[in-house]
Amino acid sequence: MVFPMVLLRLADWIHYQLLANSCYRAARKMKSCGFLLGNPSLKLPQQPSSFPSITKCSLEGRGSQTLACDIHRVLLRSQSFFPYFMLIAFEGGSIFRAFLLLLSCPLLWILDYELKLRVMIFITFCGLKIRDMERTSRAVLPKFYLENLHFQAYEVLASAGSKVVFTSMPRVMVEIFLKEYLSVDDVVGTELHTVGCYFTGLPSGSGLLVKHRALMEYFGDRKPEIGLGSSSVYDHLFISLCKEGYMMNNEEGKSNPSSVMPREKYPKPLIFHDGRLAFLPTPSSTLCMFMWLPIGILLAIYRILLGKLPYKLIISLGAWSGVEINVKGCLAQRSEQKNKGVLYVCNHRTLLDPVFLSTSLRKPLTAVTYSLSRVSELIAPMKTVRLTRDRNQDGETMQKMLKEGDLVVCPEGTTCREPYLLRFSSLFAELADEIVPVAINTQVSMFYGTTASGLKCLDPFFFLMNPRPRYCIEILEKVAKELTCAGGRSSCEVANYIQKQLAQALGFECTTLTRRDKYLMLAGNEGIVQQNKEN
Repeated sequence: MVFPMVLLRLADWIHYQLLANSCYRAARKMKSCGFLLGNPSLKLPQQPSSFPSITKCSLEGRGSQTLACDIHRVLLRSQSFFPYFMLIAFEGGSIFRAFLLLLSCPLLWILDYELKLRVMIFITFCGLKIRDMERTSRAVLPKFYLENLHFQAYEVLASAGSKVVFTSMPRVMVEIFLKEYLSVDDVVGTELHTVGCYFTGLPSGSGLLVKHRALMEYFGDRKPEIGLGSSSVYDHLFISLCKEGYMMNNEEGKSNPSSVMPREKYPKPLIFHDGRLAFLPTPSSTLCMFMWLPIGILLAIYRILLGKLPYKLIISLGAWSGVEINVKGCLAQRSEQKNKGVLYVCNHRTLLDPVFLSTSLRKPLTAVTYSLSRVSELIAPMKTVRLTRDRNQDGETMQKMLKEGDLVVCPEGTTCREPYLLRFSSLFAELADEIVPVAINTQVSMFYGTTASGLKCLDPFFFLMNPRPRYCIEILEKVAKELTCAGGRSSCEVANYIQKQLAQALGFECTTLTRRDKYLMLAGNEGIVQQNKEN
């Protein structure tokens, strides 16, 4: 009789732990903490603060001092780390992994902090390639971290001579950003277990990092001079081990405009970034995206098919479907030379730049490109000519196209999403004396229509899947003849002059960076598509 009674008591205990206790804890959390679907990743116990606000921290004389802090809820204004796991799941993994992470949100509601973190780590990293994670952390995450960076916390961080970040988040998610953008000396975080070149989705043998223990192990008997933390009880333990402790008031930070990091104050200019998502994927916004996807796919196909219609119908039916085209400037540009067309020189935002310019001008143009997928060539509603990157051969090709009609060229050689212009190739300046600069800008709300490491053939589809994609086109005055090569200027001078003209019209900044720089940073290659020999 003893053994059955033991089994009965064991079953009763397991039933309590798995059901009754979980429901009880869930009810308490929903009552006292007010869990929201938009913030499922963290609600830590709060404690009345005995530490001053971070706004009270003096920045003077900190150059020789050491600072210790966390990135979550301290350096970042957001209280939820869910969007950054979603970015990795979507951009580094797949849409199916992202959907599975979204489905886990109701479960995350009722779990405590440690279990939430373990669930998100497992779904996001299980089977993920280490290479894909490194690419995402270098090319995708920094943009969203910078946009969410707490300005006052960053100023305190930047004032210290030595900086160490302790976080229970996976180290691979934050290390590249902290070291390359915020000049942090060391990052101590949760280590993830790997097998070969894949993550298993499990923390390493040491488990999730406990910050105050990690700080004691890292510094030993020496105390860091400054400690920054949030209002949670765990952070109170953490910053109490520092000589000076300052607390981040998250509610004040969210409502205080002074906590937002201005773009001009970024510690490092954000010129290049990759990824398809143009929004911070909180649970609610990610749910909206998945609900929009079927409509967006059908809408993109419809918008692509419009390209085969007459220009008047394209503009009216495109506007009906939500596509906005704002055009201003000198539309009537005719060549003064017989048997030679006008050369339109544009900055490059998406692969659709020549298409929207041709539609705006309501006349056919020929576009030259270096690397265009076969799919894009097939669906293009205009003539496209592929260049070879052989300067002499490409020059001859473009001269031939100009004799047949108007030509459009994007001398940056690649797209740039941010308000910067890459260095212009000077080849176009040697080919024509009638040059019309065209300033182009785009606005999207859901998907970017460019990629450095993904499938280029999907770029037009993603741009046209946006609910209301917008193109702003400004056609500038034709370049005066005395400012072209025919007027005695070198081709480099002409290219630099037009780059400055377009930057001024757009409010962008000129750079000397090139296509090669972009692809080396975002994709680890030089961005040259290898063509089959028979092609």
